[in-house]
Amino acid sequence: MSPARQRQHTKRRRRRLRNVIRRFVKRDHTSPKILALAALTGSLAGAICAAFEFVADYLIERRFDFLDQFEGWTLWLLAFAISALFGGIAMYLTHRFAPEAGGSGIPEIEGALDDLRPVRWWRVIPVKFFGGSLSLSSGMILGREGPSVQIGGNVGRMVADLFKLPKDAGHALLAAGSAAGLSAAFNAPLAGILFVLEEMRPQFRYSFLSVKAVSTAVILATVTRQLLLGTQPVFHLPHFATPHLSTGGLYVLLGCLMGVIGYGFNRAVNRVQDTYLALHRNQRSRVVALLMMVAGGFGVLSLYGQGFSGSGMHEIPVWITSPLPYEALLLLLLWRLAGTLLCFCSGIPGGVFAPSLALGTLCGAMLGQLFSQLFPGLPIETGTFAIAGMGALFAASVRAPVTGIVLVTEMTNNYGLILPMMITTLCATLVAQMLGGRPIYSQILERTLRLARQKTAAEAGQPGAAVNT
Repeated sequence: MSPARQRQHTKRRRRRLRNVIRRFVKRDHTSPKILALAALTGSLAGAICAAFEFVADYLIERRFDFLDQFEGWTLWLLAFAISALFGGIAMYLTHRFAPEAGGSGIPEIEGALDDLRPVRWWRVIPVKFFGGSLSLSSGMILGREGPSVQIGGNVGRMVADLFKLPKDAGHALLAAGSAAGLSAAFNAPLAGILFVLEEMRPQFRYSFLSVKAVSTAVILATVTRQLLLGTQPVFHLPHFATPHLSTGGLYVLLGCLMGVIGYGFNRAVNRVQDTYLALHRNQRSRVVALLMMVAGGFGVLSLYGQGFSGSGMHEIPVWITSPLPYEALLLLLLWRLAGTLLCFCSGIPGGVFAPSLALGTLCGAMLGQLFSQLFPGLPIETGTFAIAGMGALFAASVRAPVTGIVLVTEMTNNYGLILPMMITTLCATLVAQMLGGRPIYSQILERTLRLARQKTAAEAGQPGAAVNT
């Protein structure tokens, strides 16, 4: 072929390629700019959330390396002082610069999707990152997953604001960033997408644009997270065999019990939050002093391990594969339940996602041992009940059963347990709903909005409008 004919042939191929791309874009009706910005949002959210996890783990390691040099009363005093300092700084940053960065942050994202809460990303991202890193490394029973969702959502709004996108596109990037944050925290892309579609379904504006933006952001966030922290699942667990059908009734019972516990847990969260508010009466010095005492106490407890402090993510595989005796599991469950309420309800940056998974694991492992004693003739594997309990308590509390199933499956890499998890999560959700409970994040959002209205009315001088304490 002559050079001239070869150039003509090349031009025709390029023209055909351009026509194909033009027809695809015309039929898709999706702005390439929005998808490109969704990819940018996912990449940034994945990188920031991976850095958030790395910094928190690094501070924990450095704290223990320093404390290893001491012993006796000196060790206890230093452990208390360091954790109290971490907790105090985290709480001061939150109350001074971004009160909406306190707690999990997921209710704030739900409120922002409904145009009920502001998104001050220039304040929330640094406060949540540094305050959350300090609170998590203090030893308090908190999780990084809720903060990751809030960080990701704020990254989405930041990108939307910087590129001056219209309201609907900004809403899509806010949701996309939230999903990206969860997928980066758990290395669970499907759960990240489902969490937005299921848990945030009242606020999420369904459209092809928003779904594509969420999916694009989640893919890029997961890839970025895996490039930085590795591709392994969150939990390193063996593959359990699919439970025998004869044990199906026990998973129904497990799910019903998890529904009752989830309902009670949500009610307790509301009560303890009100108790904290009554103790400090919105005075910053009291808030910081109270949190320093709590954080210092958990800093001392962290010296002894055994799951008495921290999110529980490192201990969950141990509780599944090598469960403690029944009595020890019960005591640890009661302590972590009280500790979760004490830490999460304080308003310090940190989530309840991981602590609730730890509580579900302990409940499942304990009930699995009890069932094996009561029904010795059935082929019962305690680890499968622990994994099923993890997803069931999450579903009962958050009221997102499909997300719970997929999340636990992706984290544990045990796809053979989908059927028992479906049974337990469905039963847990139905029981919690029949008892009249509210999803935990919706409950917290309603409380936040109520207190904000009361504060606004009190500042305006309206009679009888003082903030309820």
